[in-house]
Amino acid sequence: MKNNSIKKIGRSDFVNMGPIKLRQPIPTQDIALIDPFVLLHHYGPYPINELNNPFDLGPHPHRGFEPITFLIQGEQLHRDSLGNESVVKAGDVQWTTAGRGIIHAEGPTKEFVKRGGELEGIQLWLNLPAEKKMIPAAYQHEKNEEFKHVISEDKKVSVQVIAGALEETNGRIATQTAVNAFMIDVEVGGEYFLRIPKSHQSLLYLIKGEVKINASESLEMNENQMLWFEQDGDGILIKGKEKSKLLFLSGEPINEEIKSWGPYVMNSQTEIMEALRDYQQGKFGFLPA
Repeated sequence: MKNNSIKKIGRSDFVNMGPIKLRQPIPTQDIALIDPFVLLHHYGPYPINELNNPFDLGPHPHRGFEPITFLIQGEQLHRDSLGNESVVKAGDVQWTTAGRGIIHAEGPTKEFVKRGGELEGIQLWLNLPAEKKMIPAAYQHEKNEEFKHVISEDKKVSVQVIAGALEETNGRIATQTAVNAFMIDVEVGGEYFLRIPKSHQSLLYLIKGEVKINASESLEMNENQMLWFEQDGDGILIKGKEKSKLLFLSGEPINEEIKSWGPYVMNSQTEIMEALRDYQQGKFGFLPA
């Protein structure tokens, strides 16, 4: 089996988003996007309590892509203009298909704020092809305990299959495009060869810990580092140097021009203007503050 070589090593610097700072491995000055992945934010861990709750995002719109949240720590309340309301807990995933338009709000639950705790998660923006940008909006919430896992032979690596498939194990999320999303937990010394479809662009983001990639001492990943892989091999070899958690993403490139503005990801400036108009005219639905 041939290892996929590294195309680029990405940084994950802090950026400001309103009152909070978060890490942003995509986009950066060096990596505009990894098609079909448009944006990746790693927020927290934030200490949340009644005197400190910066991560309370009121109603806001989206169109043309899929905003996805992988919650690592804490508890969030999701509400949207489709009428969905759900409490997302640590390990859960909320996968929103914005399509032709949705308004949603998210933030720590009142109960979580009252008792206090750490809030941490990943938000991913997954692009939709032109033919699907105006499909009806949809929402999926899958709980941590419902996902299946692939376990390494040494029992020290656990791959949670969220979307797509790995070793004939299918994720619970129904996807609009060919995409894999796995959360990987690695113990010290654990080793696993993760197969990657040759048609997919792929990336690996280290949330915490330290791992070695492709058995090379020169490819040690540090916390909050991202690797973007070439499409020239069968997969990647992951070996744990510390107890670690990683997010792996892969997907077939859409190869279409992207025009994005604020919460919209479309194919032309005209479509961005149409999204602004449609939102102002109430075509995304309604969600009270």
